[in-house]
Amino acid sequence: MTRNKYCFGLGTLGRDAVYSLVSMYFITYLTEVVGLSNAQLGIIGALMVVFRVFDALNDPVMGTVVDNTSTRFGKFKPWIVFGALTAGVLTVLLFSDIGLQGGGYIAFVAVTYLLWGMAYTTNDISYWSLMPAISKDQKVREGIGAIARICANIGMFSVVVLYTMVPDLFGMPAKQSYFWFAVIVVLVMWVFQAFTVFGVKEDRSSIKQREHTSLKGMVHALVKNDQLMVTAVSMALFMIGYCTTTSFGVYYFKYAYKDEGAYMIFAAVLGVAQLTALSVFPLFSKRFNRKQLYFGSMVAVVVSYIVFFFSFEKMPLIITAGLVLFFAQAFIQLLMLLFLADAVEYGQWKLGKRNESVSFAVQPFINKLGGAIGTGVVTLTLIISGINPISQQITELEKAGAPAEQIHAIIQSVNGSPIWIMKIAMMLLPLVCILVGFLIYHKKFKIDEEMYATILKDLKARENDAPETEG
Repeated sequence: MTRNKYCFGLGTLGRDAVYSLVSMYFITYLTEVVGLSNAQLGIIGALMVVFRVFDALNDPVMGTVVDNTSTRFGKFKPWIVFGALTAGVLTVLLFSDIGLQGGGYIAFVAVTYLLWGMAYTTNDISYWSLMPAISKDQKVREGIGAIARICANIGMFSVVVLYTMVPDLFGMPAKQSYFWFAVIVVLVMWVFQAFTVFGVKEDRSSIKQREHTSLKGMVHALVKNDQLMVTAVSMALFMIGYCTTTSFGVYYFKYAYKDEGAYMIFAAVLGVAQLTALSVFPLFSKRFNRKQLYFGSMVAVVVSYIVFFFSFEKMPLIITAGLVLFFAQAFIQLLMLLFLADAVEYGQWKLGKRNESVSFAVQPFINKLGGAIGTGVVTLTLIISGINPISQQITELEKAGAPAEQIHAIIQSVNGSPIWIMKIAMMLLPLVCILVGFLIYHKKFKIDEEMYATILKDLKARENDAPETEG
């Protein structure tokens, strides 16, 4: 089990680095490196939102495909490999300068981005669907989930910390630097995915002689699993808030705090906060139940967002709010993952059929929905606030070799309403989303530790009574 825990967790280290590079920073790359106009940014931003929603709607279908897969390598690992390889190639293409301009470049980005989302989904669904197939014990799952989230956050924050440093680290023009950075991140993903593919041994005892899931069965498995739906809505609202806040990071430190370099330090501190939270989560789970942990985390989130909003760009307040906010958000992210895993057994208990991949298709759907709405909010905010034309101006000056003092003076001139518009979109809107998600969970989610134990007992009794008719 120790081998499974670490080999599964290590698999997400590079995966989340790739996801963060595209979901959090591709818009930043387009505005700060490529230098798109408002019209171009508006078109690409709208297409990215539409494509991600379209791709998200296909996630349950991909989950059905995975659930229906039967090979000597299992049903998860072939899709993990296929998704990792194709998503990696497409990531590199997104950060490639292929010489296109105007409409040609927009079309290239749109198609590549759509295919990237579909490829990453293939990997994401099959990867996380493997987790409930490793163990049904809640505490074991907490340990597996904690290690996986720790590795995911190491991958994510490595990209966050390094992103603004990339041109200096590579000593090349920005476009070339980000291309090679993307190549390295993809290679890291492939290396660590190999740990999961070759190192994890799944428990197949409960999936023998499973009937195939039809499209109608897919809809039934999703809609009739009320606890899965509650988890999905709560997770979606949380991810909308989380993705929106994190996507503004570079812009906030560049235009509000007036020091883009400080973002690297801030991101490193937040990374430590999240890793610490995930490391100590098992200790907290021994003393508090999941509902208590979620409530305590929400109190911390609300206080942190308020302090952040009224920090007036004072670093001590920013750091304090950020530390508490990301510590609490790490708890919530892990709890959501565990709620989702428990909903698999609940669905099997209630509906008589186990659909790991269809159930876990909810997670990439939610991540994409959150990312899509976050991208839309950021794009719209940059246009409405007037920040994007300033970014475009700075990009052109940097390409022309303008002195740093001239660029700094432009950044210093950005004050007043553009900053407040950005802060409202970055902090208050996400807070409302996260709060509503918690209230839905608090009212509707009912799988506590006692109920889950009952579910496992009933499922075991069914297996003993009818060992040959599972499914």
